[in-house]
Amino acid sequence: MDQQRIRNFCIIAHIDHGKSTVADRMLEITNTVDKRNLVEQTLDSMDLEREKGITIKLKAIRMEHNGYQLNLIDTPGHVDFSYEVSRSLAACEGAVLLVDKTQGIQAQTVSNFYKAVESGLKIIPVINKVDLQTGDLETLKDDISKTFGLEKGDTLCVSGKTGQGVEELLNKIILDIPAPSGQKNTNPRALVFDSYYDEYLGVVANVRVVDGNFEVKQNTKLKFMATNTTSSPEEIGYIKMKRVKTGKISTGEVGYIATGLKDIKAVKVGDTVVLEEDSLSGPLPGYKEIKPFVFVSIYPIDNSKSSQLREALEKLSLSDSSLSYEPENNTALGFGFRCGFLGLLHAEIIQERLEREYNLSLISTTPAVRYKIINTKNETLFITSPADLPDITKVKEIQEPWILCKIVCPALYSGPVIKLCTERRGLLQKMEYPNENTVFFEYELPLAELVYNFFDDLKSVSSGFASLDYDFLDYRGVNAVKLDILVHGEVVDPLTTIVLKNKAQEIGKSLIRKLKDIIPKQQFAVSLQAAVGGKILAREDIPALRKNVLAKMSGGHRERKDKLLEIQKKGKARMKRIGKVDIPQEAFRQILTK
Repeated sequence: MDQQRIRNFCIIAHIDHGKSTVADRMLEITNTVDKRNLVEQTLDSMDLEREKGITIKLKAIRMEHNGYQLNLIDTPGHVDFSYEVSRSLAACEGAVLLVDKTQGIQAQTVSNFYKAVESGLKIIPVINKVDLQTGDLETLKDDISKTFGLEKGDTLCVSGKTGQGVEELLNKIILDIPAPSGQKNTNPRALVFDSYYDEYLGVVANVRVVDGNFEVKQNTKLKFMATNTTSSPEEIGYIKMKRVKTGKISTGEVGYIATGLKDIKAVKVGDTVVLEEDSLSGPLPGYKEIKPFVFVSIYPIDNSKSSQLREALEKLSLSDSSLSYEPENNTALGFGFRCGFLGLLHAEIIQERLEREYNLSLISTTPAVRYKIINTKNETLFITSPADLPDITKVKEIQEPWILCKIVCPALYSGPVIKLCTERRGLLQKMEYPNENTVFFEYELPLAELVYNFFDDLKSVSSGFASLDYDFLDYRGVNAVKLDILVHGEVVDPLTTIVLKNKAQEIGKSLIRKLKDIIPKQQFAVSLQAAVGGKILAREDIPALRKNVLAKMSGGHRERKDKLLEIQKKGKARMKRIGKVDIPQEAFRQILTK
């Protein structure tokens, strides 16, 4: 198709503002999907996406409207999947900024707007859910104009549910979003913005062609510049609801290349595809390397499934380049992997996908963040597992990651939000009122505080109305210690945590009380201790499982009974000395999921 008749765009919004529903109406109006086959959230193909009502993976789809080719890349709205959004923006010339009429501008709306501006995209502001009675349309138009500096008259009003205004939006996309630039008659180059593994076609790369044309010919060989891997493409085409094989994709188009490669590490998201013999073309600007924020160890309950877990993580990391993992071995839980995620929802989604899609039963440790350690030799170390923290005598300073947290909430809840952030060691940087009913906060906050139920607590204190977005700031010193949990005198690594020194005793007491209820009684008394270094901060005892040795005696002298009890007492003491407590995996599962 003529390059001037192509439009590449994405829809960006806060979570639950109706992106997928508006996309459904676009598919319906352009007859991309037969109305009989249309279901709610058509582009959200995962069961998990439909159940949770969120988009997890970006999706590309081609539509035809009034003689134009429209390539839509649907994006997630939750802060944990913001990396997916940045990849979508790099493959587009324009973005539809969607705001829910009933909820107004939210934290992720602001964040996604600035990402789109940085990428140089044309922004089309749109208010969704105008069929609902709640919300003031004119006030929201004023808010969008003030917050984003856009013309009030440029804001479109649509309803994803009824289809009102969606055709007008499609026409506005054709009119306002520029056609892709790029040289048609030159060596082909394409940007890989997503990839996944197909059992028959190997690694399939979703690409945006920047220059030239890609064709499947007999001797065509492609090269991926970052990995220096070559392959002969099996298929080339574009995506409607399924792959459509065409053998060619041209300048400005969005499509796919089935590489035939079986090594899933051979294709990286953000890489540039060129012809093998092309030695002149340079790589396209890719994406900044994303660093995980939250670390969780994942183990299979059945240790014989560890190789299946490795294979599953490899395949998931191909389509989700923000997921990192490395092998880990633990005496209590066996062989597993230390995985890095962008947030708690990201961790939860990946674990659910592993369990559902790959039929694995898993157990995960408590989430932790990456700490920066400066030792007494002035060497810098980064640790993601609390058990790796060196002896305190060898540590000069412990530093923890801090984030800039942006919170948007109704002014009614500003007091409880300030109280929550202050309790979580937050430092207020900015407090603004975009309008009389809404307040915008900027807080500097330790990431460790965000990991421990901050999002749930924020929703509780704001009756579910507050939203947040965050960006990494820097590392700052913290007075933290390693809290060890000892069972019968032995340290249990999966329960080791790094905590603030002044909260160590309180957290230690809480943990061992949980353990006391979970660990089954043994034939001997078992001590549970919380310790920092060599100092015991809290202790609980699990009493021995007593056998009534006097039950077989129907009578007899008191001395005979005392003799039997004394023998039992000596046996228990010997057991306690040489006995070993095996903590069942079910106990770990219970304490780590509480």
